[in-house]
Amino acid sequence: MVPAHHWMRSFQIGRDDIDFIANLLLEKERPLSTEQLARILVEERLAQEAAALQERFKDAHFYNPASGYEVGSRVIFPTFDFASGVVVSLRPGVNPDFEPFSVITVEFDTENGGDPRPKREFAVQMSTPHTLSRTEDDEFENSVYTSSLTVDDILEAAGDDIIYTLESKLSEADSLVQVAGQWFPIDLLTEVNVGHLHLAEAILDINSGGPLAPAVILEEMGGLGSGAKALQEFSLNYVLKDDNRFDEVGPKGAILWYLSRLEPAEVQQAPRPLQYIPIEYDRSLLSPEMLELEKELDDELSPPEVVQASGRSQTLILNYPHRRVGTLPLNGAMRQVFPTAQRTLRTYITLVDGQDEETYPGWVVRKERYVFGLNKFYRKHKLPVGAFVTARRTEDPGRIVVDFNAYRPRTEWVRLIAPKNNQIAFEEARRSIGAGYDDLMLLGADDLEAVDALVETTLQQRKPLAAIIHNVITALAHLTPQGTVHAKTIYSAVNVVKRCPPGAILAMLVANPDFENVGGHYWKLKGN
Repeated sequence: MVPAHHWMRSFQIGRDDIDFIANLLLEKERPLSTEQLARILVEERLAQEAAALQERFKDAHFYNPASGYEVGSRVIFPTFDFASGVVVSLRPGVNPDFEPFSVITVEFDTENGGDPRPKREFAVQMSTPHTLSRTEDDEFENSVYTSSLTVDDILEAAGDDIIYTLESKLSEADSLVQVAGQWFPIDLLTEVNVGHLHLAEAILDINSGGPLAPAVILEEMGGLGSGAKALQEFSLNYVLKDDNRFDEVGPKGAILWYLSRLEPAEVQQAPRPLQYIPIEYDRSLLSPEMLELEKELDDELSPPEVVQASGRSQTLILNYPHRRVGTLPLNGAMRQVFPTAQRTLRTYITLVDGQDEETYPGWVVRKERYVFGLNKFYRKHKLPVGAFVTARRTEDPGRIVVDFNAYRPRTEWVRLIAPKNNQIAFEEARRSIGAGYDDLMLLGADDLEAVDALVETTLQQRKPLAAIIHNVITALAHLTPQGTVHAKTIYSAVNVVKRCPPGAILAMLVANPDFENVGGHYWKLKGN
């Protein structure tokens, strides 16, 4: 039958398909997702192909060497890709190795009627066993009319292309509307009036802004009439999505509503420490070793192709901006863990403490590439800048476990950010740490207000990156006998006062003559 690649190459959606889907939704009286509609449509196509094949060959016989055929009979040859032809002559066969048999001459059909029709001869009425002989013709013909490909086979091989094509065509249909990936005829939606919207707002307000599922909102407002519950939910969702008072924040497979005005300010706009003013730099300056370091740091501001991660659990090194505001970056690794559905700008999730299973409300802010809601987690466990933090998916896409490598706290030497005269400065002090960390990224701060003031001053003065790096190396150099600083430490410290990806910092170290590489990733000020 038709191979799987046929579905990828020639799958098309026509007006008849849209009408079929509209009638299907009308009959079921409930919305269906694009994936569900794609499966139903493929099932329908397979049934149509089988019916067309049966119609085409309804008066034909499948070739069987054991059978006999009369002149004028139509014969189908499965081994020749189901080519068919008409028997034009019949004669006795001659072969001493076989018992008496006959030979038919078949004139095959051609796609181009003007071409000569090819003729071939075939043995028939053979009593000697043959590999093509069958005893159960009816069973064989029924199996031929049924595709050897299942719906699952086709969707596994070509599902993405089929769903994309279907989604595109459904979006062009004026008669259908989509909400959260589900479709329904617009003319059949239940009416949702201004009073219903005010009531929905009041219900969310009473529930601290949300999140609430549409079924819960409907139940509290008394429903939208006597229609099917699924249709009422769809109709409510359709109207809420176009009202800026409401924000759809559900992860994949769920619809949840939240009052926009009650969402955390850190969700509505990226906190100041995370805001990045793009810096142009020449990536050709980065050596292979620098590119590897950039990949290791996996900053969410690095080019997206830098890190290609996979897996249910991912670990990163916590930097200062995210530690300060209680966020995690949606970097290459974390994008594999946290829900980043394209249909929502902000996604409400539950963050689960891997140490004691305490839960915290969390938000995935896809456009700005961060996850908010980890302040309590960081403070409770006293995680330092440079700590290794792990996030792990669960079976529930809206529930993510955050964890770290905990051990009995021990006293360690820590680089402390200690601004002086509104300039960045560092000192070393002993602090208790009970989590795994990267020593080159490790930072602490006792006076966060002073650090915040330094950040604000740096922003207002618009200090160039080269000047910031110069100040950072100067401030850190006195902490080591050699007066050198590792590039990871420079990256960690620069991001205290200016959000910046590692690529720009590394390129500046190479391009600016004030900086000298002394081997590996260690740098110092030239002349020092």
